[in-house]
Amino acid sequence: REAVEWLGYTYLYVRMLRNPTLYGIGREALRDDRYLEAWRAALVHQAATLLDQRGLCMYDRRSGELVSTPLGRVASHYYITHGTIAAFSDNMSPSMGDIEVCRLFSLAEEFKFCGVRAEEKVELARLLERVPIPVKESLEEASAKINVLLQAHISGMRLDGLSLMSDMVYVTQSAARLFRAMFEIALRRGWSALALRLLRFCKMVALKQWSSQSPLRQFRALPEEVLNKLERKDLAWNRYYDLSSQELGELVRASKLGKALHRLVHQFPRLELAAHVQPITRATMRIDLTITPDFQWDDKVHGGAQSFWILAEDADGERILHSEFFVLRRAHREEDHSVSFIVPVTEPTPPQYFVRVVSDVWLGAEAVLPTSFRHLILPEKNPPPTELLDLQPLPVSALRNAAFERIYTSKALAHVGIHGLMHFNPIQTQTFNALYGSDDNCLVAAPAGSELVVCAEFAILRMLIATGGEGRCAYVSPIEAQVKSRAARWEATIGAAAGVQVGVLTGDGAADNKLLERCRIVCATPEHWDNLSRRWRQRKAVQGLSLFVADEVHLLGAGDAGPALEVGISRVRYVASQTGAATRVVCLAASVANGRDLGDWIGAPPSAIFAFPFGARPVPLQIRIDGYAALNVDARQDAMLRPTLHALDDGSSAGQPAIVFAPTRRYARAAATELAALLAGSSRPTRFLHCDEADLAPFLAQVDDAALKGALEFGVAVMHEGLSERERGVVRKLYASGAVQVLVASAAEAWRLELDARLVVVMGTQTSDARDPASADFPVTDVLAMLGWARAAGGRQGGRCAARIMCAAPRVEYYKKFLLEPLPVESHLDLALHDHLNAEVVCRTVENKQDAVDYLTWTFFYRRLPRNPNFYNLAGAEHRHISEHMSELVELTVGELDASKCLAVEDEMELSPLNLGMICAFYYVRYTTVELFASSVAARTRAKGIVEIMAAATEFDDLPLRPGEEEAVSRMLAHLPLALPQAGLGMAAVKAHCLLQAHMSRRNMSAEMAGDRDKVVASAVKLLQPMVDVISSSGWLSPALAAMELSQCLVQGQWDKDSPLLQLPHITPEIAARCEAKGVEGVFDLLDLEDDERSALLQLSDTQMMDLAGACNAYPSVEMEFDAPQESVEAGEQVTVAVRLARECEDDWAPVPVHAPRFPQPKAEAWWLLVGDTSRNALLAIKRVTLKKTAKAKLSFAAPDAPGKAGLTLFFMSADFLGADQEYELNLDVRPAAGGGEGLDD
Repeated sequence: REAVEWLGYTYLYVRMLRNPTLYGIGREALRDDRYLEAWRAALVHQAATLLDQRGLCMYDRRSGELVSTPLGRVASHYYITHGTIAAFSDNMSPSMGDIEVCRLFSLAEEFKFCGVRAEEKVELARLLERVPIPVKESLEEASAKINVLLQAHISGMRLDGLSLMSDMVYVTQSAARLFRAMFEIALRRGWSALALRLLRFCKMVALKQWSSQSPLRQFRALPEEVLNKLERKDLAWNRYYDLSSQELGELVRASKLGKALHRLVHQFPRLELAAHVQPITRATMRIDLTITPDFQWDDKVHGGAQSFWILAEDADGERILHSEFFVLRRAHREEDHSVSFIVPVTEPTPPQYFVRVVSDVWLGAEAVLPTSFRHLILPEKNPPPTELLDLQPLPVSALRNAAFERIYTSKALAHVGIHGLMHFNPIQTQTFNALYGSDDNCLVAAPAGSELVVCAEFAILRMLIATGGEGRCAYVSPIEAQVKSRAARWEATIGAAAGVQVGVLTGDGAADNKLLERCRIVCATPEHWDNLSRRWRQRKAVQGLSLFVADEVHLLGAGDAGPALEVGISRVRYVASQTGAATRVVCLAASVANGRDLGDWIGAPPSAIFAFPFGARPVPLQIRIDGYAALNVDARQDAMLRPTLHALDDGSSAGQPAIVFAPTRRYARAAATELAALLAGSSRPTRFLHCDEADLAPFLAQVDDAALKGALEFGVAVMHEGLSERERGVVRKLYASGAVQVLVASAAEAWRLELDARLVVVMGTQTSDARDPASADFPVTDVLAMLGWARAAGGRQGGRCAARIMCAAPRVEYYKKFLLEPLPVESHLDLALHDHLNAEVVCRTVENKQDAVDYLTWTFFYRRLPRNPNFYNLAGAEHRHISEHMSELVELTVGELDASKCLAVEDEMELSPLNLGMICAFYYVRYTTVELFASSVAARTRAKGIVEIMAAATEFDDLPLRPGEEEAVSRMLAHLPLALPQAGLGMAAVKAHCLLQAHMSRRNMSAEMAGDRDKVVASAVKLLQPMVDVISSSGWLSPALAAMELSQCLVQGQWDKDSPLLQLPHITPEIAARCEAKGVEGVFDLLDLEDDERSALLQLSDTQMMDLAGACNAYPSVEMEFDAPQESVEAGEQVTVAVRLARECEDDWAPVPVHAPRFPQPKAEAWWLLVGDTSRNALLAIKRVTLKKTAKAKLSFAAPDAPGKAGLTLFFMSADFLGADQEYELNLDVRPAAGGGEGLDD
């Protein structure tokens, strides 16, 4: 249909209508088919059949669907006729030599009109004798002429005949694209030798130079006689790098050229390669390739970037196992570059693979690295998956509890994802007895979309029944959005049915402990649970845990959350063994290959280990994976638009919902806009809109995002992290109700969407980072999460779901392997062991190195060591290898913690915590960050230095840097108050520094950067607490006060030099300036004004004044009294100051979060009490205070050593409010310290 419409826009169609007989169309046919639709359809059918026969497309004659093939895309990209590409495809073979390659090139249809003229034969015969590659055909044949002209061009031969010159130009202009097309065909077919040969021809044509000639010819800067001398020398190219300039000059007998030759040799692109091999399964392994540039960059020679092909070849060098395009940019020329890829492994194991990096433009620029498998040990074979039994679906009445049954049968809980069930799905049915009918530890690993949340609820309901509602459950998931979703669901269901409280941990240890004591179900991220449970000896609620549910356990190897999740599960089992508590552990995961190992680790019996394969999905899912050859991410996304629309049309015959995932917010908005544009130009523009425009209008009025509003009019919704909560609610309501059929979401929404679809399209699986020239692939777990929403509205409808994954062509096999087979789960605890081991030392769980080794035996890491030894860099799987590896790991980790002054090693065995280690463990901060604070902060560090130091914290290393943001950050920094130091900060630290300043300057920015800013600001306020502790450990007053004031600025989003009135709602800088002119400088000054005077000064509306009054009433007014020694004290004597705090508030006052609308999350008030000596910049005592209505605190410190009057200062500092600080003079009369008998008599 689209091809017929396309023909209607051509000149051919116009002429067929005007002169039909010329084109074989009878008058009767034109009378019956006025617009020649049948005739055009016949033309399309004829062309499509021919293209299908030659492999350029796939043509379904029944449906008329046309699908492009890799061969067709090559022909289209290089503008080659179907006859030429078919000839190349049919005649290419992996063993072709130079003679066959040149002959095949000459057979291209593009040269069919280049015949041999009589006057050309003499010159062609002369050229034929001079070309290096023999030509088998007779000179009478046109192919021989093309072959000779090609070689003459590469050889740089001069031609005499004008006609030959003209043909030479045509041949050379076509040669580049034809050889590139042949190269891509060989590359796609995995023919290594032929692909390298064709790439070499591509470069020879472009450079007019044979590969056997000196690589230095490519610089065009050396005399011909010098190049000839070099080519006559029998010296390998690699040897040139070892020669000095003097030796190179002697080599060509021209000492003056020695330096120039040396410079050119070292400007020639050269790469150093290193590879690390890790087996993933018995059939796949990952190669981590490190590429180090080893040449001098010259912009005139190398430009802005250099491109290379990365090829992984089999042991014989015949088959390409993986190919990838790599771009080395000038900005990263001095850095190491890491590229990881998956290659297949066969049994028996081959002796080695070759990794080859070849320049795309330079002849001779090639690096080869043999990767030996002599000591490779493949992982053990995994046990077979659990078979999904053909059981009768279990009715909800099997719960045998009316209140619990109503949770699933009620239709009033759709807002939390429960739509009224009558039966459980097959996976829930098969696991029901293990989860609801016993107290055994249990593992359930099932495909995404199996609704394992119900399995978690079985275990929770079992716990409530068994304990009479007195048990306590902790639910942990690495996905923060999932944690909040589960808490909301269970508060509305289990909480209401069983009368129990449900809470979410916040990361504040003391508050979380009280929450755990109060609630029966708590939900947390692994980091929050780790922070709470690491002090389990002092927390009875942790010891008395009845049920621990760990979700998404297949993410054990993902980021920081994976190791924290592993430590959390291991600690629960360890605590149960120490206390004798009967804590049940239930783990939920996607389909995993090594489910038996996970089950054994958590202590589950074989009958309670369920590791279902990917095909056991409750609703069948048909997956199609398409590869796109475009190297640029933007170009690849554009190429996916029309196939996405076709996929939506294929799955929309009955108006079924569909979700399209795009890599980023920018791509999601662009995809929605382009889809709307394509719909607008089609015959049915509103086919995805299933409501009247009048019904849609009220929803459009609530939307501010222009892209969202425009797309909704065509039935396409957009969901990304830049939308407001109101707009997200509109999108959810429209999509869930079926008013709009298509939802385009950014990849960040994959874990929190909670919306179902019949079709899921993953429109691109790569995203770019400005710090890394290569595009980064999504983790397989993220793609699985996207596919999980293809569950046909919760599995209550029959039929089959569909998924279409569009990715870069080299990634097709990778996703086929890991999406259609169970995931192997490996531990990454050894990469993040420092902070966890430090915490165990601080909590006295580990007191020596042997305890550390014993501690590791509780982890999944220990379970996997003998199963996949090479993955963890073990030389063998025997007990001695494992023992040696764990001892070395502990020694290395302890040594680095000792060097960072986090712990001390005594007698080479005993471990004791130090102050920095305690700070790390208490505030859940990385040890490298605290080490940075301790080594960077000085006695005179001011706020500017503190911002710089904090921006360099390890917590910000993973801050994303998207394409174009580097320039945006530079522009923003030019208009911010604090300048960056000249050098020493990485790009992530520079961006964090910029975002912190932009937050306090209240600058506008893009939605992506605003999201990053919120994360940075929230983390920075948490980091300021350990920074204050580190500073106070050194006894410095000035930087401690600066850090506290910076905390106030970050919470309120303003600088300390700005008016404190800007903390209040609706107060603009102009109003604050007007108030300051009237002598109103702070909140208390504003409250002291009369109502009429205040109204006249502020000039706000009644509604705004009400908001202002609420914020002023929440502003803390605290009275402080203290008792200081009235008599003289001895120098060095311990002095105690008792402080009493009282808040001015109503009797029914209750703690509320800090009024900080610019802070990204709710925050509880925090205060510090300090005693300092400003004259000596000495901090004598500090205490963190939580103030409700009243509070008491005691500050103890040593009296100054110098006798006389000591003028000290007592500070009461807020962590959240500007203008709320207090300071009082604290005068001490210090007498000399008593000495000897005289002192005793006194």
